[in-house]
Amino acid sequence: MDKITEIPNCENWQRIERINKGWSDDVKYHVIDKDGNELLLRLSDISKFDNKQAEYNFIKLINKLGFSMSEAVDFGVCNGGKSTYMLLSWVDGKSLDECISSFPIMEQYELGIKAGRILKQIHSIPVNDNLPFHWETKMKNKIVSRINDYKTSDYRVKGDETAILYVRENIKLIDNVKKVYQHGDFHMGNLVLTDDKNVGVIDFNRWDIGDFVEEFYKTQSFDRESSIPFARGKIDGYFDNIPPLEFWERHALYVAYSSLFSIIWSIPFGKSDVESMITRCQMALNDYDNFNIIIPRWYKNIL
Repeated sequence: MDKITEIPNCENWQRIERINKGWSDDVKYHVIDKDGNELLLRLSDISKFDNKQAEYNFIKLINKLGFSMSEAVDFGVCNGGKSTYMLLSWVDGKSLDECISSFPIMEQYELGIKAGRILKQIHSIPVNDNLPFHWETKMKNKIVSRINDYKTSDYRVKGDETAILYVRENIKLIDNVKKVYQHGDFHMGNLVLTDDKNVGVIDFNRWDIGDFVEEFYKTQSFDRESSIPFARGKIDGYFDNIPPLEFWERHALYVAYSSLFSIIWSIPFGKSDVESMITRCQMALNDYDNFNIIIPRWYKNIL
């Protein structure tokens, strides 16, 4: 652990445990100091300094909202200039994806409501209109490129052509959408059930600026398979009403393209993860009747 000796006050740390959960490139540790305070330490290669500093500044911005979340403590360089470090407060509790099934259906739904309202708070922070890039062009190019990567891969899922067609015919829907700050990975794996039965938010390392609807595709990818009541609650809590048609149209677009590309994205993580993403893609095709419908079957009549 010589790489952390340059971090201020590290001499007060009494316990350091590696965290292996998640797909982040960061090396993560659970730290407890001599006073019993708990921290999250994230180490990254120095080549990511600008990105990690921007992430840290984003966390400081989000911290003003007041819900339970990782709070910014310190950021800097360590390991002889080879690494960046980020210290955040530790959010104590249980990962929602590991405990949600133990609760009654209505409690799962209410937790989803709370999560949706938190996401709405994040999206409420004003974004500078003078963005340094043309988001629509960048996003369309990304979607087309990722669909092409999937089509030329060794992995094809039965019925995928209908998803590809939906993407091709509806990619224009992302023109002139309102941009928001995105958490970037807002699903149960990054949400914590706190001791007071509230929802805490962690892992902001995929934050971005973009369409608010894009933030919801992981509701299909991850939340839906663990708890349909939670998944529906997250959407209902966000809108505090019935979601508009244009939400479902764009949501289906993001689900269609991401369900296919996630298979390719998972290849470096091994066969098991690839198979899991294929299963999730098949589930999405079924939920959307091969994208002949835009409101997934699971959203209706589950309470």
